[in-house]
Amino acid sequence: MLRKTRTASQLQEEVSRRIHRAPEVVEDGVKIRVPRPQWQEPDASGCNWTMQHFGNAIGFDRVVNDALKAVQKEYNLSEETKDLNSLFGDFPKS
Repeated sequence: MLRKTRTASQLQEEVSRRIHRAPEVVEDGVKIRVPRPQWQEPDASGCNWTMQHFGNAIGFDRVVNDALKAVQKEYNLSEETKDLNSLFGDFPKS
């Protein structure tokens, strides 16, 4: 299956959404901190990103892992990079 490409922010939001809709997370009312995805060389499945160090996730390892693996199967991290010297990216030339 071909993966769709998403930005780091979009991947972070999608993993967070899936974690926070899990019944046990909703029931406990816990807020799990989801880190930014980090680019990696594509693994055996072709996934080019990972996440580490989820916050406030003790006891929710299965939920976090399931959400992460599901999103990794569907999406790859966009390889587009913006100018790191510019806070707002490049402005159009006039």
